[in-house]
Amino acid sequence: MNWTEGLSTGSPSLYNGGNISLNGSAGFQLPISPAMDNAINVLLIIILLVSMVSLGCTMEISKIKAHVLKPKGMAIALVAQFGIMPLTAFCLAKMVQLGPMEAVTVLICGCCPGGNLSNIFALALDGDMNLSIVMTTFSTLMALGMMPLLLFLYCQGFPNLESAVPYTGITIGLIMILVPCGIGIAINHHRPNYSLFIIKVGLSISLISSVAVAIMSGITVGGTVWVILSPQLIAVGALMPLIGYTLGYLMSTIFRVNHQCRRTIAMETGCQNIQLCATILKVAFRPQVIGPLFLFPLIYIVFQGGEAILFILLFRCYQIFKPPAEEKPASGDVDGKLMEVKEP
Repeated sequence: MNWTEGLSTGSPSLYNGGNISLNGSAGFQLPISPAMDNAINVLLIIILLVSMVSLGCTMEISKIKAHVLKPKGMAIALVAQFGIMPLTAFCLAKMVQLGPMEAVTVLICGCCPGGNLSNIFALALDGDMNLSIVMTTFSTLMALGMMPLLLFLYCQGFPNLESAVPYTGITIGLIMILVPCGIGIAINHHRPNYSLFIIKVGLSISLISSVAVAIMSGITVGGTVWVILSPQLIAVGALMPLIGYTLGYLMSTIFRVNHQCRRTIAMETGCQNIQLCATILKVAFRPQVIGPLFLFPLIYIVFQGGEAILFILLFRCYQIFKPPAEEKPASGDVDGKLMEVKEP
């Protein structure tokens, strides 16, 4: 599949209506009505806003301040989220020789901040929840500047992609996650008794909206779903989170943090904010440009979740079958006293 033919230096911007070519001449035509397109856009925005308010309700200002004063966790978050994942996305896109729009899609996914799903996985792995939440928070805040910068830098490695990325739309999408996240933090700070209720309601709304988006997207893309089911994109979707988990754990080992933090950093590195990625791809690009590629985050989240669950199962099995730690006597004095009691 070659998306590069028909793109030249003098061609119009992809975002401003330029056509991506599947066969070198005709533009990509997605059988979608404006009403259906708008409905999917609205639902994706609702999912993103609700998810970020719920995420904000899990954050505590006091814990954030504590980690700000000891910024080791933030430094790890910056290196993990905006060092490992974008570079992984770039290398994989080059390795499997993705076309322009496919490469942009993968790069946007790789440059996204950490997602709230990582907090659930870290909890299941007995990770450091304070570090997990701070890493998610910090990567979300830093994304406003880092994500456009990284996309600009990495797009230089692909021909004719300099004008393909809608930086305005991406910036708007990032603001859309910071504002509701701030609202959630404020609610948790001033009305903490409401936080648990908001998290539960938010999860229900997100699940219902996600099902609706999946159904409408299935109806919309129809027979063009083969685009995201290509072997190249399947391979990228499978390898990206796996490499993220692995390199995140190795990096934390280099930082010499404890095993609890290593598991947390691994999950935070491999998990991306899929809601943000899908919203940016669908809202920032025109349907004729993005086509069914806005569904790529669904492939990523399947492998992201499946691989994380596999690691969780392996960790649980290790906990069950690991040999018990040998108990050491507290001190020599205690042993002496016990011997004295036993003597007749």
